[in-house]
Amino acid sequence: IVVDDGQADGVAAAIVKSANTGKIGDGKVFISTVEEAIRIRTGETGSSAVAVN
Repeated sequence: IVVDDGQADGVAAAIVKSANTGKIGDGKVFISTVEEAIRIRTGETGSSAVAVN
């Protein structure tokens, strides 16, 4: 999942809340930097390329 920086904490919290069973295998959430995003159809880059239109 790729989201804008401002949404990362909220999205991660929602995933953890919904996926947590308290048992081994619930998984992990990794948050990392994406250097660039390009929307192929329009050529938009950065946050514009990630935004849902």
